Amino acid sequence: MGCIEKLDYEVIIRHASFPEAAKYIRAHCAEAYEVRPGFRIFDKAIIGIPPVLIGLDGDVVTFPFTKPCHGTFLLRVSDGAEAAMIRSKAKRVKP
Repeated sequence: MGCIEKLDYEVIIRHASFPEAAKYIRAHCAEAYEVRPGFRIFDKAIIGIPPVLIGLDGDVVTFPFTKPCHGTFLLRVSDGAEAAMIRSKAKRVKP
């Protein structure tokens, strides 16, 4: 991987704040995990105000992604390998 644009993603929230993205993940995702900024998913370092929340629903990963000059987006991507990696490396906070 290397470019988010090559993923088959869905934009959930455009120009999201980090608290807004975290609130959405806590309310709508079956599992939530905390990571530090710099944690890599889809071969990209996550940018954000720590702790950054990532949500999982089975193989679906919901995460904030910041594009310089464009702001932060809350994205959803289905990828079983990334979901498994997050479960093994991140701190589970929900449920």
